[in-house]
Amino acid sequence: MWNETGLKKNLSSLDLKVRRSMIDPNIANLTIMRQCELLLVNRSTYYYKPDNDLDARDLKIMKIIDETYTMHPYYGMRRMAKYLQLQGLNVGRKGVRHYYQIMGIVAVYPKMNLSKRNQAHKIYPYLLRDLEVKYPNQVWCSDITYIRLSHGFVYLVAVMDWYSRKILSFKISNSLESEFCVAALEEAIEKYGKPEIFNTDQGVQYTSENFTTTLKNNNIQISMDGKGRALDNVFIERFWRSLKQEKIYRMVLSSVMEAKTAINEYMSFYNNERMHQSLDYKTPETIYNNYGGNAEHIMQVALYTSPHPQSPA
Repeated sequence: MWNETGLKKNLSSLDLKVRRSMIDPNIANLTIMRQCELLLVNRSTYYYKPDNDLDARDLKIMKIIDETYTMHPYYGMRRMAKYLQLQGLNVGRKGVRHYYQIMGIVAVYPKMNLSKRNQAHKIYPYLLRDLEVKYPNQVWCSDITYIRLSHGFVYLVAVMDWYSRKILSFKISNSLESEFCVAALEEAIEKYGKPEIFNTDQGVQYTSENFTTTLKNNNIQISMDGKGRALDNVFIERFWRSLKQEKIYRMVLSSVMEAKTAINEYMSFYNNERMHQSLDYKTPETIYNNYGGNAEHIMQVALYTSPHPQSPA
């Protein structure tokens, strides 16, 4: 006769990792919830995976999420889970949430991730609403995206000039710490001067003390997308889509070095060769360098000093 108490006692003697590995998401008539219950595994324990503990299945799912999200950034966790299930992958909303957190993405309403806001950090107002951007170095913006590799992934941050769409600097990192964002900002300032306004989302990287201090020390006004305003940083969001569809998805990147080389090639192409319909079929480099035929004005903008200290929102 089956003894449930005895079975649970025997199971409890097994290592948690062993019990967790016994759960099979492909059993059609036995849900993950029920398997967790039978094997004495908390559901949150089953779904949890450290960022560095990803297997081939995880990377396959993240590849599909990356491509699907690039095409349909409005897909929330529920819709993405349904889409994955149609591809034969048994992933629920909690699983999708875990992958979204690793990849630093969220549906376009509201934009809070890749960029997860730290509630203890100061948030600044959005300064671009109804602002007419008329010249280079008036407004810069920045964002972070996920770049897949054949056996892993990295994160990419870029700094863009809002007026010309030129990419001023970029950095690659294997973590979402703020240091690589600060490095990209400092490199852009060193090469091109500084903008009047710098716009980002409310991500923890951009609200961090070292990032905002760098902006303040250079007398740059800080602007942050409003919560629930996913398209406030629309130009760099469009750039990510172009980068992935025109370069990243067309090749297999096996290492961080290959990723750096491919991204550097695309940045050069994008700035110097890729014509933009919104720029009257000119390139970002042309627009940035030849604004009104007046290079001196660009340098004057780069030396702009904000006359008033800025308060957080």
